[in-house]
Amino acid sequence: MSFTRSLAGTAVVTALVAATAAPAQAAVNDPLYDKQWGLRQIHAEQAWATSTGAGVVIAVVDTGVDLGHPDLAAKLVPGATFVGCGTTSCGNGDWRGPNGLPDAGDEHGTHVAGIAAAATGNGVGVAGVARDAKIMPIKVLEAGSGSFADIAAGIRYAADHGAKVVNLSLGAQPGTQALTLTGLESEATAAITYAQAKGVAVIAAAGNETAPLCDTPAWEAGALCVTATDRNEVKAWYSNLGVKADLKAVAAPGGAGLVNCDDDVWSSVPVGAGSATCGQGDYDAFAGTSMATPYVSGVAALLVAQGRSVANVYSVLMSTARTPIVGLRGVYTPLYGWGVVDAQAAVAAPRT
Repeated sequence: MSFTRSLAGTAVVTALVAATAAPAQAAVNDPLYDKQWGLRQIHAEQAWATSTGAGVVIAVVDTGVDLGHPDLAAKLVPGATFVGCGTTSCGNGDWRGPNGLPDAGDEHGTHVAGIAAAATGNGVGVAGVARDAKIMPIKVLEAGSGSFADIAAGIRYAADHGAKVVNLSLGAQPGTQALTLTGLESEATAAITYAQAKGVAVIAAAGNETAPLCDTPAWEAGALCVTATDRNEVKAWYSNLGVKADLKAVAAPGGAGLVNCDDDVWSSVPVGAGSATCGQGDYDAFAGTSMATPYVSGVAALLVAQGRSVANVYSVLMSTARTPIVGLRGVYTPLYGWGVVDAQAAVAAPRT
């Protein structure tokens, strides 16, 4: 779920766009790094001395990715497309989809992928949270929306093809939780359960409706729900609360939304798709729980690279997160779930 300087539209399931750390361990020469306040908020660079996510694949189940983007091309593994294809892929995860044409809103997946794992230290664009992880592009949304069946197919494909983290920066409208609770909609729920059983962490956006509950699929058991903060670590005005039955929720940088470009989250967009308002050709600033989610997916990849189980990954993401202002860890609140994820603290946590 994301904002591109305004609230995104909604269909069945839609894309959800909408303090200073200690000196870092590794040199970063990416030109837009100084604008990436979110990396500093989660202490990403301080974690890289311990883990960079090497050997881990993050599946970005979304609108597809620009496969030729200079900050992403070298980071990609083969992907898939499930947009009206049934359970068999009909493409390679490219953002343009089966018809070969760009659709409004489909810049989203490229932006999400860059936050999680853009090439870092390459003198180009932005830095990614998991600087040495790979991205598996899986297109399940067209023009920013899609079906539960296609999302489920994408999740299963990721789990069957080596991904260890699945990023779901998408969600259905508030109230749709009732469909999964009653079993009227079960495809995405079953796919998340399938992925978790295969040792895959599923990280999903809370939603941008200022609603009291995490949207589905973040609502589902087996998924970690992600709410959004602004650069001051205040809950973003648009973000849903981190409330779900199992209380499995955290917060991460999502941007202010509707303030100014540098208060939002800078990342990659398809080449030449940067907006006139904020864009720099191949990069742009968006806000939303969609942007918060890949920060958490990136930290999850840092943990997986250390040989941790999926249960330990979830546990550590929550137990090492910190509640803003009071700075406490291991404390749940509806605003932030278990708190803002802290990459530095997470990679230092016990692995059992």
